[in-house]
Amino acid sequence: MNRVHVVHGDITKMDVDAIVNAANERMLGGGGVDGAIHRAAGPQLLAACRRVPEVSPGVRCPVGSARITDGFALRSRYVIHTVGPVWFGGSQGEHELLAACYKQCLLLAKDHHIATIAFPAISCGVYRFPPEQAAVIAAEQVYLGLRDAPDIQAVYLVAFQQAMVRIMQNAVDQYAHMA
Repeated sequence: MNRVHVVHGDITKMDVDAIVNAANERMLGGGGVDGAIHRAAGPQLLAACRRVPEVSPGVRCPVGSARITDGFALRSRYVIHTVGPVWFGGSQGEHELLAACYKQCLLLAKDHHIATIAFPAISCGVYRFPPEQAAVIAAEQVYLGLRDAPDIQAVYLVAFQQAMVRIMQNAVDQYAHMA
């Protein structure tokens, strides 16, 4: 049974145990997916994010890492915040950092006994990561992560735009043999 699914829709409306937020290092909200999740979760999410300790001035969640908070007004019990890399042409470790985002989110999901989780297209918006490359990294890391997380029943890769759905589905199809 394949546990990885591509979905066209709004990640804030997903009925899963956790949704992943493509956050910034401050974890205080922003644009795109981050802003949508903060608006849907309500002001309690911002308050919870402010309680996450800074690891350096202004940084609560460094690029490639992940943090978890409650989901508050969302359908999901948790929000896992991760900070993807900004694309600088691929020579600044962007691929490895994006892979680390997925790994860290899946480790948190495993540690918190999360059975269902939804990911957005991390770094594909204003961070300009090439969507085809990002989707391949996402699919590979999700399938690799599921090998060590048998309790995760389903992973959803969620895209708001139909073009990204197609890109994600192509990547998932390439890695489905790893299921």
